[in-house]
Amino acid sequence: MRPPHRRENLGKGARGKHHEEFKTDGNRILLMPELSKIFPAHEAVNSGLNSLMGVARSVKGLTSRKRTRQKAAPRLAR
Repeated sequence: MRPPHRRENLGKGARGKHHEEFKTDGNRILLMPELSKIFPAHEAVNSGLNSLMGVARSVKGLTSRKRTRQKAAPRLAR
């Protein structure tokens, strides 16, 4: 088993190091090159994700019903 981390081994952290960048850039994600050709701007990505959420909501009830077990066929006596 590995020894636990010790605070003195982690070094000194900088509070709020990326705060300014986060405020200006917002929430960024990286797309694969193939997807960036299909979704050239953030509006296209948002539109695609919204339509996908709509589809997911509409089919949600289709898979949540209870399954019933089928009765086994009667066995024939030998």
